[in-house]
Amino acid sequence: MAAFCRIKRSHFLFSRSLKQFLNLYTQNNNTQIQNPFIKYNLFQFSSTPTCQKPQNFLPPLSLEDSRIVDKLVHVFTKRLDTLKSEELDELGPKITTLIVEFVLKRLKSWRIAQLFYNWAKNQSGFSHSCHTFNLMAECLSAARQIDSMRMLVNDVIKCQCYFTPRALGFFIRCLSNQGLVKEANELFDHMQKSGLCVPNSFSYNCLLDAISKGGDVGLIELRLKEMNSYGWQLDKYALTPTLRCYCNAGMFENALVVFNEMREKELVDAHVLSILLVSFSKWGKVDKAFELVERIEDLNISLNEKTCFVLIHGFVREGRTDKALQLLDKMRKMDFVLDISIYGVLIEELSRNSEIEKAMQLYEEMNDSGVRPDIKILTDLMSCVRDERDMIRIVEERYESLELKDRMLLYNSVLKGLINNGSTDKAYRLLCASTGLESGGDFNKDNPFSMKELVCPNTISFEIVIDGLCRADRLEMALSLFRDMDHIGCKRSVLLYNNLIDYLSRSARLDECYELLNEMKQSEFRPTHYTYNSIFGCLCRQGDDAGALALVREMRVHGHQPWIKYYTLLMQKLCKDGQAVKASNFLADMVQEGFLPDVVGYSAVIDGLIKIKQLDKALDLFKEICARGHCPDVVAYNIMINGLSKAKRVLEAQGLVDEMMDKGLIPSVVTYNSLIDGWCKNGDIDRAIVNLTRMTEKEREPNVITYTTLIDGLCNAGKPNDAMRLLVEMESKGCLPSRVTFMALVSGLCKCGKPDIALTYLQEMERKEMKPDPYVYIVIIKAFINNLNPKEAFNVLEKVVHDESLQDLNGKDLSTLKEAILSLLADPRTSSNVKILLEEGHFTALCSISEIG
Repeated sequence: MAAFCRIKRSHFLFSRSLKQFLNLYTQNNNTQIQNPFIKYNLFQFSSTPTCQKPQNFLPPLSLEDSRIVDKLVHVFTKRLDTLKSEELDELGPKITTLIVEFVLKRLKSWRIAQLFYNWAKNQSGFSHSCHTFNLMAECLSAARQIDSMRMLVNDVIKCQCYFTPRALGFFIRCLSNQGLVKEANELFDHMQKSGLCVPNSFSYNCLLDAISKGGDVGLIELRLKEMNSYGWQLDKYALTPTLRCYCNAGMFENALVVFNEMREKELVDAHVLSILLVSFSKWGKVDKAFELVERIEDLNISLNEKTCFVLIHGFVREGRTDKALQLLDKMRKMDFVLDISIYGVLIEELSRNSEIEKAMQLYEEMNDSGVRPDIKILTDLMSCVRDERDMIRIVEERYESLELKDRMLLYNSVLKGLINNGSTDKAYRLLCASTGLESGGDFNKDNPFSMKELVCPNTISFEIVIDGLCRADRLEMALSLFRDMDHIGCKRSVLLYNNLIDYLSRSARLDECYELLNEMKQSEFRPTHYTYNSIFGCLCRQGDDAGALALVREMRVHGHQPWIKYYTLLMQKLCKDGQAVKASNFLADMVQEGFLPDVVGYSAVIDGLIKIKQLDKALDLFKEICARGHCPDVVAYNIMINGLSKAKRVLEAQGLVDEMMDKGLIPSVVTYNSLIDGWCKNGDIDRAIVNLTRMTEKEREPNVITYTTLIDGLCNAGKPNDAMRLLVEMESKGCLPSRVTFMALVSGLCKCGKPDIALTYLQEMERKEMKPDPYVYIVIIKAFINNLNPKEAFNVLEKVVHDESLQDLNGKDLSTLKEAILSLLADPRTSSNVKILLEEGHFTALCSISEIG
């Protein structure tokens, strides 16, 4: 044994001397020296990246060295300023790397170890070795001292210390454990480029493992190429971190390629499989994960319990209880012991999805297997159970064995379950029986729950029942129960006040809302934004702008914001009643109170002002939005553009469209339709066509309104042929003409003196079972008369004489029809036939003309 120790001691001294020689040689010759540990093959290591420390093959301590170690440990563990100790001055020149290593092993605190490490580093003639660096790295990594780890990396780089491949791998592992992947890569490159270490497959595998945790696919692929360039075969310990890296990055196609390669090499084990499965589950690839689970038997691998538990939780998180239950069935077949966490997560999800039967089956299975359900599982079941018999059974089985706190939770879940089942009366009577309040019924007769000792309901109990009564439209009972809380000494809550005020406001019982609000102010409870907005919403629904503004002022004092949906509703209601000016004033008052209304509220008022012909005021308000820092949305712009277009102020509307695009807003189909309609009504059909072109350029598909507007505009501009071509283009693009489209074309063709063609489109309408408005027939009749074709005019008149809708004609259309009939009466070619129709008296309008005749 002594001989062996002397050999190892000589080995150590040789290595140290060799290092000093090489350092001296390098300084004198300025040449690159190969790592002596590799050159002389002093240490042989496998590529397996285990977590064990690299062995340093150093001899045991001599008696003198042991005494030095004891003294150092003693000095550094005393409560004094060790750096000024006289003993240290004596011990400093005597330390060796072997002594430092033994001291570091014996120091329990990372702080003391770091203090000693720094002291040793500063001793003249001493340099740390790869072994002391690794001991320090192990210590700091275990203590999670990330900043100190970074400083240690800097020390390694400055020290220019040689590392064996295994020592470098171990150091990288320590860095990796604290997520210092960047530092691990930088150190690896430094050691390799400086010749301080020639990494082997073990070193690379440790680095790959570090990179995989960060999911840097590009970096891990670069390192794999380096390994391939050395002619190394990628083993399990290289492929496993590569698989993990692809999984962490969500690159499952690449991950499967690596997995298949490992399977071909028979390297797949339960750990490798779990990496892929858990990653599939994490990224929501439930079907792929389960498909892989199904193939496990072919791989001759057994899943472990931990992986199955993780998968079930993952499947449930993705809402795939179907696959979770299938995996649970596999776990049963593998005789795994199912714990309460698995049952809990499944019952919770099944309860949430109202899969009552499956949830109850799992509950029964728990009972049969001796797993005692906790209160969370019981309350989850109560929330979904619909059969009162199941509720009774759960209560009878568990209630007596629960602690008081859990009894309270179960009691409240029973109340909630009854209300969810629509048994609000039973929940009400159960609560009253528990408090000694009068419920108006015989609870002992109706109560199905045999609880020997009913708990005293708490505030949550009342919140559940009162909310249930409110939802069942039993406000009076809810208010009465709320008042009874004082009698039994049960504390009220903000939630109770808010719920009651909300339901009262929905019933427009404002006086009672304000009564509860004042009661809150006088109590310990402060009204919340929900309290105020419930009342504010009621005022807005009633169109009470004065009351709403008064409440807004009070809300401002207490730091609450009025909800957009309510004051927008008020704006819409006022505008609908023709009070857009009042709505505009309300917004101005809100601004004065320090609230900047939303664009939606402004848009509603702008629309209202336009409808009452206050276009300039609407435009001023629109400009005010921009001045106040709001960026009007597309809807707001559309309202303004439409109003300007209809007022024939199309150039201003076009300017707003350009402004929209400058602000990065994309005009919608509605925007272009408004502009096209404006240009058509302005008689500028060319600009209307330009906007149609812009629509297609901006990938805005013209709709039936677009085409109908343009067809009408083209006809009004005396371009009937272009209008008919546009109809063909419309149909070719899959946009089907509507009844209004055909009527616009028929009417337009008649205006252009083409009643014959118009009649063909009218007949097409009839084939498509589209009924035209009466005025269309009148326009055609008039056009044929103007074209000196009274016979065709009479044919149309004769065809529609039985149309009852013609009896409702009035105004201009009726006058036009009378003129047409008088014209046909005066024409000898049609006179006699018209008289016959008049004499038959088919409808009131013709009869009045017969009297004139």
